[in-house]
Amino acid sequence: MIKKIVLAGVILASLCSCKMENPLLVESTAPYGAPMFDKIKTEHYLPAFEQAIAEGKAEIDAIVANPEAPTFENTIEAMEYAGGTLTRVAGIFFNVNEANTSEQMQKVAEQVMPMLNDYSMYVSLNVPLFERVKSVYEQRDNLSLEPDQLKLLENAYKSFSRSGANLSDEDKELYRKYSNELSLLNLQFGKNVLGATNAYVMNITDSTELAGLPEYVKQMGSETAAEKGLTGWAFTLDVPSYLPFMKYAQNEARRKELYMAYATRGIGGEFDNTQVVKDIVGLRIKIANILGYDTYADYALEDRMANDKDLVIDFLADLTKKSIAPAKKDVNEVYAYAKKNGFEGKQLMPWDFTYWSERYQEAEYSLNAEELKPYLSLDNCINAVFDLANRLYGVNISQVDNVPVYHPDVKVYDISDADGRHLAILYADFFPRASKRGGAWMTSFREQYIKDGVEYRPFISMVTNFTKPTADAPSLITHDEFVTFLHEFGHVLHGVFAEGRYPSLTGTNVPRDFVELPSQIMENWAFEPEYLNSFAKDYRTGEVIPEELINKVVAAKNYLAAYGQIRQLQYGTIDMAWHTLTEVPSESVIEFEHRKLAPLAVVPFLDGVASSPSFAHIFQGGYSAGYYSYKWAEVLEADAFSLFKEKGIFNKEVAESFRKNILSAGGMQDASVIYKNFRGHNPDPEALMRKLGLSK
Repeated sequence: MIKKIVLAGVILASLCSCKMENPLLVESTAPYGAPMFDKIKTEHYLPAFEQAIAEGKAEIDAIVANPEAPTFENTIEAMEYAGGTLTRVAGIFFNVNEANTSEQMQKVAEQVMPMLNDYSMYVSLNVPLFERVKSVYEQRDNLSLEPDQLKLLENAYKSFSRSGANLSDEDKELYRKYSNELSLLNLQFGKNVLGATNAYVMNITDSTELAGLPEYVKQMGSETAAEKGLTGWAFTLDVPSYLPFMKYAQNEARRKELYMAYATRGIGGEFDNTQVVKDIVGLRIKIANILGYDTYADYALEDRMANDKDLVIDFLADLTKKSIAPAKKDVNEVYAYAKKNGFEGKQLMPWDFTYWSERYQEAEYSLNAEELKPYLSLDNCINAVFDLANRLYGVNISQVDNVPVYHPDVKVYDISDADGRHLAILYADFFPRASKRGGAWMTSFREQYIKDGVEYRPFISMVTNFTKPTADAPSLITHDEFVTFLHEFGHVLHGVFAEGRYPSLTGTNVPRDFVELPSQIMENWAFEPEYLNSFAKDYRTGEVIPEELINKVVAAKNYLAAYGQIRQLQYGTIDMAWHTLTEVPSESVIEFEHRKLAPLAVVPFLDGVASSPSFAHIFQGGYSAGYYSYKWAEVLEADAFSLFKEKGIFNKEVAESFRKNILSAGGMQDASVIYKNFRGHNPDPEALMRKLGLSK
C-alpha cells in the first residue's frame, strides 16, 4: 500500500524551508537535510503548523497580487512551490502519527485538520487565483510548454474545478464545511480502529489450549503476556500475533474467539465506527453532488486509468464471474479434506477455513509455512531485497547510523546509484507496536524535486508489521510477509528513482490504479527459484534452502488462487458499493455489506460481522472508490512481468526500461501512455488469469 497525506485534493509532500527555533521550521542540520527527529517534540507541531499556514497564505497572496500578467512561471510554477514549509511539516507529522502515535499526537491532529482544510480552501476557492490559472490555461496552445509543464498546468486547472472553484459563494461555504467535517471523521475512523485493535487481548493460562501452535508462536505469546503484566500467554489482533494463531491453533473455540474479536473491530462499544462509516459516506455524497457529480465514485475516478464507475464495476464483475466457481471449488476441497480428518461441522466457518486450509496445503503440497521461516530471517531478507535492487538496477544500499529516527526500531539506509550518485534515504520500520496502525505502507517525508536549479532527493519511509524477534530467535518472517516486503519495496523504488522538476508529478504521484504496478510486480520474485536460491539460508546452520522446499513454494504459488481473488474482489465490491450510492442507506452497515456481498460469498457471512467498520483503506486512507486498483494493477503487472519471464528475471535491458519508462516517469504523462512506453502494447486482461492458473 502507498500512503499519501491528502487534504481536499491537495497532496502534501515534503519540501524545504526554514524559520525560527522550532526544529520543524529551521533548516535541518541532520545528514542529507533529513528531519531532526532527535529534536522534534510533540509540542513543536502545532506552532509549526500555525506559522507554516501563515507563510503559505502569504505566498498565495503574493501570486494573486503580482501586477504582471499571469504566466506559467509566475502563476503555475509559483503555486507548485507555494506552501513548501507547510508541506514539509505536514509530511513529517502525519507520517509519524500513523507509525508512532500517542494521545497527544492525536489531539494535535484533531486541532490541525480544520486549519489545514481552511488553508486548502484558501487556495482552491480563491477566485482571483483561479482567474490567473484559467488565463494561463486558455493560452496553453501558444506557450511552447514542455510536456511536464503542460501536465502541471492541466492538473492545476483540473484541481481547481474539482475543488469547487466554479461554485457559488453559498456552495463554497457548504463545500468548506463538508470537507472539514470529513477530515475529522477520517481521523476518528482511524483512531477507533487502532483503539479497538489495542483494547483486545486473549489471555490463555491453560497450556493445553496452545496445541498445534509452533514454538515461536508460543514464545511470542509468552513475551506479549509479560509485556502486558499477564501470566501465561497473550494473543492480540496485530497480524503477526493473530494470523499464526488462526493458522495453527487446534482449539476451535479459541480460534472463534479471536476471529470474532478481529472481525468486529469498530462494531459497537467504545470504538464504534458504524455511524462514522455512514457519516463519511453521506459527506462524500454531498461533496460529490455539490461539485456536480452523481456519486463519489464519479468524482474519484475522473483522473484514474479506469475513469468511469461502470468500467470499474464491469471489471470487478467480470473477474467475479470467472473466479466464483473456482473459488467455491477451492473451499469445497478444503472442506472435504477437513471432513476426512476429523472436522464435524456442516460447513467451514471463517475461523475453520484459515486453520484447515493451512492443514490442506501441508498435505497437498507437503508445505508447512513454518518450514520456510528459518530460511527467512528478516536480516537475510533485507539483504536479499537490497541485492535484488542491485542486480536489477545497479543501486547500492547501505545502513547509516547518523540520521535521527522517530522510534528506536527504525533503521535508515542510504541509497546510491551505480555511479555513486545519492538517490534517497530510506527509513525502514518493521515491527508492530501499540502506537502503530496495522498493515504495511510506503510514504515519503520528502518527494524528489528541483527548485531554483537545486535538486532535492527524496526521504522515503517503509512501514510494516512483521514478526518480532524473540529471546531465542531473530525475526523470522513468513513467506507471505516476504511477499509484503517485496511489495512495499516496489513502492520504495518508485519513490527512489523519481526524476523531474515538480514534486506533484514525480515518484508515486500517479493515478491510484497505476501506483500498485511497481509494487505488485516485485512480488513475483518471491516465487522464482533462481532468486530464492541466492539468499535463503537457515539462520542456525547457514544451510541453503533445499531445492525440494523451493519447488513446494513454487507449486503452491496458486494454492487457493481463486479464493484469494474473490476475497480481494469482495473488498473492491463493497468499496464501490459504498461510493456509488446517491443517498445513505437506512439499513445497518452490517446489513448493507452482507446484501452487497451475498453473490460473492464462499464462506458464511456471520451476524454482527462486517469489514467496513475497520476498512481503513477506504475510510481513512486514500483508496475510497479505489480498492479495485489492486486487481487492476495485477493485470498490469502480470502482463509486464511476462516480459521479464521471457527475457530473464534479472535481465538488465528489461529492468532499465522498467526503471526509465515506469519508475522514473512519475505522473508526467497519462498512465496508459507510460505503460505502453514500457510494454509496447495495452495490458492484456487475460495475463492475470493465466498467471493465477484460472485461464481456460
